[in-house]
Amino acid sequence: MANHKSAIKRHKQSKKREAINKATKTRIKNVVRGLRESISAGDKNTAQEQLPLVASVLAKAAKRTIHWKKAARKTSRLMKAVNAMNA
Repeated sequence: MANHKSAIKRHKQSKKREAINKATKTRIKNVVRGLRESISAGDKNTAQEQLPLVASVLAKAAKRTIHWKKAARKTSRLMKAVNAMNA
């Protein structure tokens, strides 16, 4: 463990941020899994209802937790899959 006051503070901040990042990544995995299950089951209505929620979660995560291009790529691919169900 750190000995200096600033290092102790930095350690506490990193632990707090680690917990937030872990929770955010878990949330992303859960909502994306739910949407993919709806897509694979062929449930159009549920998939269309879940898509805005998934896009929102990814956009919020892109602010700090994941790279913004990764969030955009995931959103785009999921939208493409949902739109393919309608065609």
